[in-house]
Amino acid sequence: MIRYLVAAVNRAFGLHRPGRRLPVRSDDILLASYPMSGNTWMRFLIANLIYPDREVSFDNLHRLVLDPDVTVKRDFDRAPRPRIIKTDGSFDPRYRRVIYVVRDPRDVVLSQYCYLRKLARIDDEFPVEDFVERFVTGELNRHLGSWGENVGSWLATRSRHPGFLLLRYEDLVSGTARELTRVADFAGLPATPESIARAVERSSAEEMRESEKKQKQNAMPAKSGGWRNDLREPQIARIETAWGDIMACLGYELVTRDPRSALKSSLIGLLVAGSAGSGGERRDEVFAGDTSAAPGSLPQWTTIR
Repeated sequence: MIRYLVAAVNRAFGLHRPGRRLPVRSDDILLASYPMSGNTWMRFLIANLIYPDREVSFDNLHRLVLDPDVTVKRDFDRAPRPRIIKTDGSFDPRYRRVIYVVRDPRDVVLSQYCYLRKLARIDDEFPVEDFVERFVTGELNRHLGSWGENVGSWLATRSRHPGFLLLRYEDLVSGTARELTRVADFAGLPATPESIARAVERSSAEEMRESEKKQKQNAMPAKSGGWRNDLREPQIARIETAWGDIMACLGYELVTRDPRSALKSSLIGLLVAGSAGSGGERRDEVFAGDTSAAPGSLPQWTTIR
């Protein structure tokens, strides 16, 4: 009885967390990604860009870039517009503008593995091959599903939509200022080269690790490209067998599959290709990313014939 009374009072004063029931406004911008794909870092970058005079930390991040599962409704109502709202979820048709951060699933699985071991949610000796299998099947989080289900849901529905901005974590690492400028342009955020540089500096790995220590958080992902040393070939092959088509469309190098064969009969490949080329020729293109420096990879907007 008391529990229901407290819930009613919290709802009356806007102190409840709205979750999926959050009323969406027409100018809301959704910042979406699968867990351990760089969403937290992107929120720090955006918050430091929008609020240059405030100290951004893990403690107040959810009030600056809003999170329906953490931020109370009152803070949503008071937030300046356009509101930028974070999610780990799959496709949500309510949002007309979406920033989606994607990361190589071979690195995502390692980040999740390290993160859950750090939190003692799995034993240190838990076999990584068993973890990879659960990652691929979506058993690690049945509410969110697998990486492929999450990423595929957004790419299949919004890949060519003008209100969809796709960012790769790897591009964010190699050109942080460049990618943050793309975000600012897309979201209509006031930005100058100086403010972009300041936000990047204040959101550096060193600054975030310091904030982690103060707030006792465990949110920093593992290094980019770590899968090359920390995953064995059968584990890499398991991931590439499951999602090689999506990875190829995103410009990620495949080492156990030919990217062209992965795309040949792929629904994602058909969707990204759109209509056939002249004379009925089938054309497949990658969604994003310039990976021409990586051997065997597909450069940005490469046409596969």
